[in-house]
Amino acid sequence: MTHPADDGPAPPRRRPGGRTARVRTQVHDAVLAELGEHGFDGLTMEAVAARAGVHRATVYRRWGDVGGLLADVLDAAADDAWQPPDTGSLERDLAGLNREIQDAMTARPPIMAALIAASFRSEKAERAQRRLWEDRYARCEIVVARAVRRGEIPPDTHARRLLIAATAPLYHHLVLLRTPPDPDLPDHAARTAALAATAGAFTSTDR
Repeated sequence: MTHPADDGPAPPRRRPGGRTARVRTQVHDAVLAELGEHGFDGLTMEAVAARAGVHRATVYRRWGDVGGLLADVLDAAADDAWQPPDTGSLERDLAGLNREIQDAMTARPPIMAALIAASFRSEKAERAQRRLWEDRYARCEIVVARAVRRGEIPPDTHARRLLIAATAPLYHHLVLLRTPPDPDLPDHAARTAALAATAGAFTSTDR
C-alpha cells in the first residue's frame, strides 16, 4: 500500500496523450531503474535522459530537477486502479495488504524502499510521498467500512488508526530495523490489529 501537501494543491491528475505520454512513461521507467540501481545520490538528470532515450533539455524543461522527477513518479502512482483486498474478513483483508507491502518492500531492485529513502532527501519527493500515502489510506478505508457493516468491529472505529496499526510493523521491521522478511509477520500483524479493533481499541472516542 504505497501520500496532501501543505504548501499548495497536488498536481492535476490529467493524463497526457500521444508522444507526451510516451516520453513521460520512458522517463518514469528510467527514474525507477536508476533509483533502484544507484539510489538517490546516484540519480541524475543526465543519466535519466540517457536511459530514457530523451534529450536532457526536455527532461530539464519538464521536470526541473531530480526532486521534480521523483515527485512526478510518485504522483503518477496515484493514477492507478489499485484497490485493497476484499476477502470477507477484516483480518484476511489486512493480511493481504501486509503481504503486498512486504512483497513490494523486499522486491529487487528495491524501488519502494528507494522512493521512501529519497523522500527524506528531497522536499518535492517528500510532499509527493505524503500525497501518495493519503491516497492509499483513503482507498483502504473501505476495508474498515466493510468490517463495520459485517459487525466485526464497532461502528465508530477510526479507520486510519486501525490501518496504521495493522501495517506499521511491516515498515518498522523492514525499513527501520532492516530485518529479513518474516513470512509470518503480515498475518500476525493483521491478526493483532483485528483483535484490537474488535475489542474497541480504535474507536473514535478512545483516548
